[in-house]
Amino acid sequence: MASTHHSSVVMLVLLILFAVIHSGGAALRSRAEALIGARAWRLIFAAASIPSAVVVIGWFLAHRYDGVRLWNLQGVPGVIPLVWIGTAISFLFLYPATYNLLEIPAVLKPQVRLYAAGIIRISRHPQAIGQILWCLTHALWIGSSFMLVTCVGLIGHHLFAVWHGDRRLKARFGEAFDELKASTSIVPFAAVLDGRQQLQWQEFVRPAQLGITIAVGVFWWAHRFIPTAAELMRNSALQNLLG
Repeated sequence: MASTHHSSVVMLVLLILFAVIHSGGAALRSRAEALIGARAWRLIFAAASIPSAVVVIGWFLAHRYDGVRLWNLQGVPGVIPLVWIGTAISFLFLYPATYNLLEIPAVLKPQVRLYAAGIIRISRHPQAIGQILWCLTHALWIGSSFMLVTCVGLIGHHLFAVWHGDRRLKARFGEAFDELKASTSIVPFAAVLDGRQQLQWQEFVRPAQLGITIAVGVFWWAHRFIPTAAELMRNSALQNLLG
């Protein structure tokens, strides 16, 4: 039994380490930027976060069917389009284009802003919603105990990030964040349904959204290479180290 769930334990540990690096880096941002500048800190943060994310993704691909197969719905009619549509929507939340892409590699000076338009009208924390939806669709498709452990870790981290993100924005923006919080919701469409928000379709017609749509198509095409990537991960030195 221990060997059956070994990869799930490793996955949970990797997710916790990633959460410490990612959320810990976010917590240190204001102090670090004051010491070394916004561009330097963004590069350090990316240098730590990106490799840790690659390790998590690689381990997931290599072990996604590990453990106990709890259900198998892959042959059920309608499941494939349901999973793909749900996943595509999750990416629109995960990557909502509420930031300047040139700030990610620090080409432009990274800044912290309050966003009140576009997808923020639907949910104040779209990345968390996107991650939860991604987990639901992939758990439906894969159905393994390893996948459930992965979902627990990912969703747990993003729920923490919801609280942590609100706390950091409150500390930085004060009353301006209180006003934003009062006029938005975490639960999708809750603020729209109760009248606090009105959707403006023009805010969703942006070049970045086209880029996300193209990315979804690329991911769909690239899924055929997942078995190869998984095999490379299983044969890698990192697999031997973690295994």
